[in-house]
Amino acid sequence: MSGTDDVLYERLQAFVGRPAATAGTGKDPVNLPMIRHWCEAMGDEHPAYRGPDAVAPPTMLQAWTMGGLSGHTDRSSAYEELFVLLDGAGYTSVVATDCEQEYLRPLRPGDEIGFDTVIESVSPRKTTKLGTGHFVTTRTDVRAGGELAGTHRFRILKYAPAARRPRKPEPEPKPVPRRPRPVVNRDNAGFWEGVAAHRLLIQRCGACATLRFPWLPGCADCGSREWDTVEASGAGTVFSYVVMHHPSFPAFDPPYAVGLIELAEGVRMISNVVGVPYDKVRIGMPVRLEFQRVDEELELPVFRAGGED
Repeated sequence: MSGTDDVLYERLQAFVGRPAATAGTGKDPVNLPMIRHWCEAMGDEHPAYRGPDAVAPPTMLQAWTMGGLSGHTDRSSAYEELFVLLDGAGYTSVVATDCEQEYLRPLRPGDEIGFDTVIESVSPRKTTKLGTGHFVTTRTDVRAGGELAGTHRFRILKYAPAARRPRKPEPEPKPVPRRPRPVVNRDNAGFWEGVAAHRLLIQRCGACATLRFPWLPGCADCGSREWDTVEASGAGTVFSYVVMHHPSFPAFDPPYAVGLIELAEGVRMISNVVGVPYDKVRIGMPVRLEFQRVDEELELPVFRAGGED
């Protein structure tokens, strides 16, 4: 490292051991609904995570400490100060690289969660394919009822992007790849039939009238398998979104915005936000449903920004 790098690294090391969060508290106790949602998302049907003696999946450890969209108010300033220092040195990009978890005891519904987070290490300058920067590792000790239940280490790379190499001459154009085909089965065939007819159909429980999306064989609220459908009006707002930059997939042209759309009927669905540059998408933006043909066989529901009537 150069002399300048040595001085920066010495300043970065001053943050090692400083707290990023002290006496933090989970926004919710460990609870069965969150465990159920997690297991459904992960496809984990292990019986230990159901019933009166259920425990939480160990890999949910971080979930109980997360602040959600509104964040936490009990964070210290050390982590932000560290990022300001790295930004000022030109390391303005960030990417999560890995995490490590250690489990000491199972978490059970009703456990009140507390946690402390410390900046555990800052690496010397490293050069990666993405660029040159420093790896920053934080360690979060998670407690239940004051007893240490597990440890979560999270590592990011703060880096200066590497200069892009000059592009080679464009090869002869290849056939345009097609979008992946949706998996159509007996549980969701009605939805895709609606899309083919330019109708966005939402399931409605035949017993308790709860609306649900995506389509499921039974009601998550009351368990009934009876259902019918209602047609969405097409109005909605952007509840949340991400901008996909990489990895690149055939038939997709990054960067592009993928939104979690809250429909006027109250359910949410994931779809592309179109009609506005990807970097102009915002939470709360009104959108309106339209159907976009992506190839000769496939149409998909998407949402156009600024779609108020």
